Amino acid sequence: MTAIRIGNGYDIHRLVPERPLILGGIKIDHSLGLLGHSDADVLTHAIMDAMLGALSLGDIGHYFPPTDPQWAGADSLKLLEQVDQLIQARGWQIGNIDSVIVAERPKLKPHIAAMRDRLATVLKLQPDQVGVKATTNEKLDATGREEGIAAYAVVLLVQS
Repeated sequence: MTAIRIGNGYDIHRLVPERPLILGGIKIDHSLGLLGHSDADVLTHAIMDAMLGALSLGDIGHYFPPTDPQWAGADSLKLLEQVDQLIQARGWQIGNIDSVIVAERPKLKPHIAAMRDRLATVLKLQPDQVGVKATTNEKLDATGREEGIAAYAVVLLVQS
């Protein structure tokens, strides 16, 4: 029997002017961007937390604390590569990822394939191993009021 582990992740960041909007490593044209110590890519952050959670390794704040200046403006895809190396060093690999971004605007459907392909490339996976979906919150709560964007992710790890 193959050993498997499942982890889930969540992240949310505030939308603000004069910041780029980066989701899944893709820069998306929008009047607002996400505020954070790094590039604030909530999708990539949720995936990293799911990967770490599957092996009970804590969260991304433990490895890339927002109080550490070396992570200021960091490219989250570079951090994702480091988390992937960490799980591989422990004898695990990604089986698949499923994720959802919650945002009222901008409409994300035109960017989903690019996000999936970018994440798959960085993680050396096939695109069909990386699920990315988007939904709105029907104008409810902070994401519904367009105050922020959130992401949820589930990752299946398989022992190598």
